[in-house]
Amino acid sequence: MQALSLPVPSLVICELLGVPYADHDYFQSRTTVAVRRTSSSEDRRRALGELRAYMDDLITRKETEPGDDLFSRQIARQRQEGTLDHAGLVSLAFLLLTAGHETTANMISLGVLGLLNHPEQLALITADPGKTPMAVEELLRYFAIADMVAARVATEDVQIGGVSIKAGEGVIVSSLSANWDPSVFKNPAELDVDRGARHHLAFGFGPHQCLGQNLARMELQIVFDTLFRRIPTLRLATPVEELPFKTDAVIYGAYELPVTW
Repeated sequence: MQALSLPVPSLVICELLGVPYADHDYFQSRTTVAVRRTSSSEDRRRALGELRAYMDDLITRKETEPGDDLFSRQIARQRQEGTLDHAGLVSLAFLLLTAGHETTANMISLGVLGLLNHPEQLALITADPGKTPMAVEELLRYFAIADMVAARVATEDVQIGGVSIKAGEGVIVSSLSANWDPSVFKNPAELDVDRGARHHLAFGFGPHQCLGQNLARMELQIVFDTLFRRIPTLRLATPVEELPFKTDAVIYGAYELPVTW
C-alpha cells in the first residue's frame, strides 16, 4: 500500500489537478479518517473540514497563480463565460482528490492479491498482456470495493425476485451484489479473466457512474502489466488469512499487502 498502491493514483491525481504531491500525506491521512466507519463523528467532521479548507486554499491560489492543470483550465473557462463559481470548484476539487486516490489504491492492492492468489489467471495475462483489460474488468467485478448506493422510492407497484414493492415504499439496493448474480455471471465466485465482465456495476450505473472510471482502468492496467513484467517472481509474504483487511472502512481493501520475490 505504502510503496506502490497509494503513490501511483496519488501521483496521477495530483498531476492532473495541480496539487503538490508533497501534500499527499496530509490529504491521505484526512481521507483515511473520513472513510473509516469507526471514526467518531467529531474526528470525521474535523477531517472533512480540514480537507475542504485545503481545497479552498488550493482553488484560491489557482485563481491568482494558474498552472497547467484541470482546475486552472476550469477557472479560465468559467471566467471567459462569466460563470466563475469558487464554491463549486472547491466541491469539485474535494470530490476528485479524495475519490481519485483512495479507491484506485485499494483496487491495486486487491487486484495484485487476487492475481497472486490465482496464479493460473496471472499466467494468462503475463503470457498475453492483451488480456489485461479484461482482467481489470473481472477484478473490478470480483472485489467491488465501494457501494455508494442512495435510497430510492418506488414510483409504482412492482415485483422483483418474488418481492412486492408498493409505490411510495423506500428501497435500498446493493448494486455490487449484482456483480455476483449467477444469472448474469456464471460461477460468480470464481475469478476468470476471460469472462468478459465489462457489464459489471463496480463503477455504478446510469447518471451515477464514476466519472473517473476510465482513468482507474488505465492505472490498473498499467500497474498490473508493469509490476508482473518487472517482478515475475512476485509472491505474497503473508498468508491471506493473516492480512489486515478494511472491514472497518466505507471503501474495502487491505491496510497492507506484504510481498516478496
